[in-house]
Amino acid sequence: MSEAEFTPVSPPVAILGALLGQREGYVSGTQLAAQLGISRVAVWKHLRRLERQGFRFEAARRRGHRLLEVPDHLHPLLLEALLPPERRPPTFLFFTSTDSTNTRADRALAEGHPDPIVVVARAQEAGRGRLGRSWHSGDHGNLYLSLGLRPRLPPARMGLFTLWMGVSAGSYLRGTTGLPLGLKWPNDLMADGKKVAGMLTEAKMDADQTRETVFGLGLNINAPADTFPAELRSLATSLAIEHGSPLPANPLAAGLIARLLEAYETFLRDGHRDPLADLWPQFDLLKGRPITLHQGTSTFSGTAAGIDARGSLILKSPSGGLQTFRAGEVTIAKTAAP
Repeated sequence: MSEAEFTPVSPPVAILGALLGQREGYVSGTQLAAQLGISRVAVWKHLRRLERQGFRFEAARRRGHRLLEVPDHLHPLLLEALLPPERRPPTFLFFTSTDSTNTRADRALAEGHPDPIVVVARAQEAGRGRLGRSWHSGDHGNLYLSLGLRPRLPPARMGLFTLWMGVSAGSYLRGTTGLPLGLKWPNDLMADGKKVAGMLTEAKMDADQTRETVFGLGLNINAPADTFPAELRSLATSLAIEHGSPLPANPLAAGLIARLLEAYETFLRDGHRDPLADLWPQFDLLKGRPITLHQGTSTFSGTAAGIDARGSLILKSPSGGLQTFRAGEVTIAKTAAP
């Protein structure tokens, strides 16, 4: 297991940021050295270290350096360089493999790291979803992401948080991939009837405020179909499978992190309500469909009728009555073949 924690902005990140901004041109060593306040020899040493990590550069006399190739897998320095400066979090932890990014974010909050805390891993050994379920988290080109947050909002204000973060992620990924993604209440991002991402929010609350919140998201970016366990292949998919080709993981992940941090800021200032009301119907995969909702040993069947102002699922019973549910496991009834 390897870990990287960085305080923006380190020399390698600054070098990558400068070169990423000039992908079709060159940046001189003198310019890089002046920008970073280091010697040209130090710039050269940083470039050599980056080459050993999978980056490839071209050097041309009197022109400078050009970035030719970046790693295919998620890379901490590349992720940070791709993040807009205003979205670089004060705490960014990266792991090639860890037990759970949610657990890591929770530990970082307990240790007093400044928030928002961003935790990224290429693999998890004990990933988890809702209801204590395990989450398949192999190192197959996916993103395992958690945000450690200290919202300090009244608990009643947090009811829409997961839904808001879900539509924010879905909106970004739709725009980036062109895929017709949708959301299955309360926390599954779906593509063509299969799960492409899951979300899990865990909170520590006092009587009057939500002290700490961890928002976790597992996103299947480039996993091939044969990397899913046999029992999941009819239920799960990846963006690459649906897109028909692999996607650039680092730009996609960096853009998603930036969008989620922006969404969190919007949520803190209570600016999410109208956008959520507009976006949810565009992503809602349940409305108008026959479903069964499971709560413990109880089941409720009817037709999904959207969500209310608190984010509760509205269920229309066969008799026409309406019930709302704050939580539950939903299955969509299969339609009979003609």
